[in-house]
Amino acid sequence: MSFKPLKIGKYEIQKPIVQGGMGVGISWDQLAGTVSKEGGLGVISSVGTGYYEDKKYASKLVSGKPLDALGFYSKEGFDAIVKNARKICGDKPLAANILYAINDYGRVVKDACESGIDIIITGAGLPTNMPEFTEGYPDIALVPIVSSPKALKIICKRWKKRYDRVPDAVIVEGPKSGGHQGFTYEQCKLEENQLENIVGPVVEEAANWGDIPVIAAGGVWDKTDIEDMISRGAKAVQMGTRFIGTHECDAHENLKQVLLGAKKEDIQLMSSPVGYPAQGVRTNLIELVEKREGPAIKCISNCVAPCKRGEEAKVVGFCIADRLSDAYEGNLETGLFFSGTNGYRLDEIISVKELMDKLTEGE
Repeated sequence: MSFKPLKIGKYEIQKPIVQGGMGVGISWDQLAGTVSKEGGLGVISSVGTGYYEDKKYASKLVSGKPLDALGFYSKEGFDAIVKNARKICGDKPLAANILYAINDYGRVVKDACESGIDIIITGAGLPTNMPEFTEGYPDIALVPIVSSPKALKIICKRWKKRYDRVPDAVIVEGPKSGGHQGFTYEQCKLEENQLENIVGPVVEEAANWGDIPVIAAGGVWDKTDIEDMISRGAKAVQMGTRFIGTHECDAHENLKQVLLGAKKEDIQLMSSPVGYPAQGVRTNLIELVEKREGPAIKCISNCVAPCKRGEEAKVVGFCIADRLSDAYEGNLETGLFFSGTNGYRLDEIISVKELMDKLTEGE
């Protein structure tokens, strides 16, 4: 099968592969810029931009961590990441992933618009007011992430009524993805919620609202998987974990080695202060948390609204901003290492170009 380009709004992506947004600092300028350069859609994570370039864009640090949402989601850091990604990919389409659950969501979306991002992707909640924050930027394409046709229908109805528009594309994500899930623990295990079973119904719902392209995500690993999703009606796929196994991935070498060393049974669902289960590698941190001996929770960065300024972090036993940033800095003792269920299949580090060739031409 030869793949057709993906159209999102006014943008054409030559290869129908969207690189998943991964924070803190896993998909920033090097990875996203190179994926776009190689014909896919590179996606910059907006999470933790205050850590970029050794925290020089964080306005104020407390205990070495960016203070509050303003510092953690640094506009200046975001600008610098986009600028450096553009040096790699030029004017090819470039996206940002901005979680709906974060504090300062609206401000961060506006920051992305001002930074020159072409496409904004939002999950971790139902972004029913997403278009509100991109007013004045009619060319920016908006792509929500859903886990069911019902969620897409709610978004489309609200957007049509309030803003007279519908999403430019939609990502449907199954429970094999890395990081936060759109399901409860129990729902993640149900056969009816697996990606191959939810793509079709979401494609049908998308067709009710015009020609909204559907992008399938969560457990997509190789060319065969891409062909399978396209045969089910998807126009493209989103892949996150597989891109960690590239030289250009912005993650610390230790983070890459954690995935290279992971076994199938090491990748598990865990509780998160965001309120959704999250998928990652069982490491020293998880064992500490289970014994209630994890690092102190201080809520310096105030990263996500559902955490209620550290309350939920205390319930689950760790601060997600601090532990993801530890992983970014290569701390194997207290880092939180997200991965999709297929992360154990990573067995080498290759270039983005080589990976894109494998995905489009076969192993």
